[in-house]
Amino acid sequence: MTVSATAPLKHAGNLFAFALDTARASVRRPFQLREFLQQAWFVASVTIIPTALVAIPFGAVIALQVGGLIKQFGAQAFTGSAAVLAVVREASPIATALLIAGAGGSAICADLGSRKIREELDAMMVLGIDPIQRLVVPRVLATMLVAFFLNGFVSVVGVMGGYVFNVVLQDGTPGSYIASFTALAHLPDLWQGQAKALVFGFLAAVVASYKGMNAGGGPKGVGDAVNQSVVITFMLLFVANFSMTAIYFQLVPPKGA
Repeated sequence: MTVSATAPLKHAGNLFAFALDTARASVRRPFQLREFLQQAWFVASVTIIPTALVAIPFGAVIALQVGGLIKQFGAQAFTGSAAVLAVVREASPIATALLIAGAGGSAICADLGSRKIREELDAMMVLGIDPIQRLVVPRVLATMLVAFFLNGFVSVVGVMGGYVFNVVLQDGTPGSYIASFTALAHLPDLWQGQAKALVFGFLAAVVASYKGMNAGGGPKGVGDAVNQSVVITFMLLFVANFSMTAIYFQLVPPKGA
């Protein structure tokens, strides 16, 4: 009973220690540039199509919901600004994180898990090669890079999709939608969204790598590790999103406040 009660705390501590080891190994030389580029392309290839399919309807739904709500208050002139705030601050980083964790993170976990059950990681340690520096660090940095650019892509496509649906379906005027961008939104909102994407990418890659390198029990164990990594990443992402949003509102007051 005692072991089962303390097991979550033990896993949380091991995950935190793994993240610290990854951060420390990221500044150690030599840097695996070739592995980094290969993993960046790999993560981008498995996430770019789902991102493209999600970005347009994601922005459209936000535009329809925000536009309908603002119209009830008679403030149609602020539709563009409200939609931009919703997309850039919250929707785009969350959508990017979910895609990175669901597609890229699961692929990373499956790759490292298969290496673990084939005892490749043990062989690397016998040869004096640090698996974290050789395999984990390039994957974590590549995931952060891809998440950064994917977040910008989702933000742009989401705002454009919101513009089209607001003008076509809600009888909005193109000029007022674009002109209201700076009414409530300002540049720190964009930097906050990009910072969230970097943090979310780090969390997704670290959790996926940790679960993959600790997988056991054959192919079934690898599948279980992939499922667990996705669930844990989703939970951490929402906690991190809430924390970063609360800190941002304390440090950067809303425009016009």
